[in-house]
Amino acid sequence: MLYIGSHVGFRKDSQLLGSLDEALGYGANTFMFYTGAPQNTARGDIDDNLTLKAIDKMKENDIDFSKVIVHAPYIINLCNEEKFDFSVSFLTEEVRRVQKLGVKYLVLHPGSHVGLGIDKGIENIIEGLKIVFSNVGDVDVTILLETMAGKGSEVGSKLEEIKRILDGVNNSHLGVCIDTCHLNDSGYDLVDFNMFLDEFDKIIGIDKIGCVHVNDSKNDRGSHKDRHENIGFGHIGFDTLLGVIYNERLESVPKILETPYVDREYPPYKYEIEMIRSKEFDEKLIDKIKNS
Repeated sequence: MLYIGSHVGFRKDSQLLGSLDEALGYGANTFMFYTGAPQNTARGDIDDNLTLKAIDKMKENDIDFSKVIVHAPYIINLCNEEKFDFSVSFLTEEVRRVQKLGVKYLVLHPGSHVGLGIDKGIENIIEGLKIVFSNVGDVDVTILLETMAGKGSEVGSKLEEIKRILDGVNNSHLGVCIDTCHLNDSGYDLVDFNMFLDEFDKIIGIDKIGCVHVNDSKNDRGSHKDRHENIGFGHIGFDTLLGVIYNERLESVPKILETPYVDREYPPYKYEIEMIRSKEFDEKLIDKIKNS
């Protein structure tokens, strides 16, 4: 079964129920959201009543709640020693919020070492995650480290770096989210996706993949720039992305679109999901979205 969705909003007055309604409007059967603005610490209380209504509505629409994803805010950076205590504290609270919502997966950017070097950055991430897992105790939330493009001083653009973090933390509630744009921009060739999965399996293990972010890229492979593009309109291409989305080895893993709004105004997700389901590229998609 194909689990396909996109990033959606999470508003204080509708919360998980509003996120679900937006996803259903796109024809999705899964979705991803932030529990608050990704750039700040403002967070409202979780409304259990809205959560229960959302769970009931998911059951009515045959949506598997275990495939829903939360993304941690960008301001968490476990690498940065100046923000280390803040990042550990905020990530701890975010894991608790995700647990209260009943979501199983939380995607996290590993962070940027801001001049400390890869080795020290990885060391800080390992220490921070160990503290977070100790703080939250026995919660059923898995943190998924996202593969990064290698922009600036980002950690996690190489599978070997992700592997070092996984081994250092050594916790069963730690996994991986692969991002197609980030993989492309960091230098991985996705044309033969099974070959990439073989490499991933050898280094980390496919069973660690809990989510796939599906994005085309505005950049050539190896550019280290991280600029997402709409499906089929970038340097990765529609057929290659279909090979990722429909790969049988990741059939049960949710696929999440983070492609840009057209003209920064029009969400593309309904039309991209239709195109993915039909497996036919529509070169007039952008015009169709603008005129919808």
